Amino acid sequence: MPDRHDEPAARRAPPDWDARFAGDGYLFGTAPNEFLVRCRDVIPEDARVLCVADGEGRNGVWLAEQGFAVDAFDRSPVGVAKARRLAAERGVAVHYDVAGVEEWRWPADVYDVVAAIFVQFAEPDVRRRLFADILRALRPGGVLLLEGYSLGQLAHGTGGPRIPDQLYTEDQLREELAAFDVEMLLAYEAEVDEGPAHSGLSALIDVIARRPG
Repeated sequence: MPDRHDEPAARRAPPDWDARFAGDGYLFGTAPNEFLVRCRDVIPEDARVLCVADGEGRNGVWLAEQGFAVDAFDRSPVGVAKARRLAAERGVAVHYDVAGVEEWRWPADVYDVVAAIFVQFAEPDVRRRLFADILRALRPGGVLLLEGYSLGQLAHGTGGPRIPDQLYTEDQLREELAAFDVEMLLAYEAEVDEGPAHSGLSALIDVIARRPG
């Protein structure tokens, strides 16, 4: 695995999400993530759902269209503005906040489901805190739905960070999600078509993990 410090400085710098979301189109499209759609039956009726780093709103809006009560946040005010516009166009209500994962005020024992789809902006220490915050925010028995890129994505270059520490491995996720009951953890390759930023053959990892109790 390449050493974190071998990465060029430009790759280590966090992306400017306001600039990336500034165009008229949607960077990741407006259709929901396919893994999230496949997990529709995992989500209980009348669920309260949190979408972490929901960007321009494609996943939060789809969840609201399914009849769920949805909270969502993202660090980019430009992305959140587009998410609110998408929700209004679709005629659904989503409660949006502008905040990063370290600034958002995580409530305890509130959500039936937390969706963390391609939240791969975090290095290991931030990611561990994020998973601890998600665990606390879930009700006992609540479910984390997580999809992201594995290390194999470095060979594809079809989306996601180019920083190894921000990609997933199966062993790393099992370790960092040790406080959860992991019901599914699957690494595979698939064609992805999620707007211009996620397009082509991709190395993915899907996780369904439940808070004990």
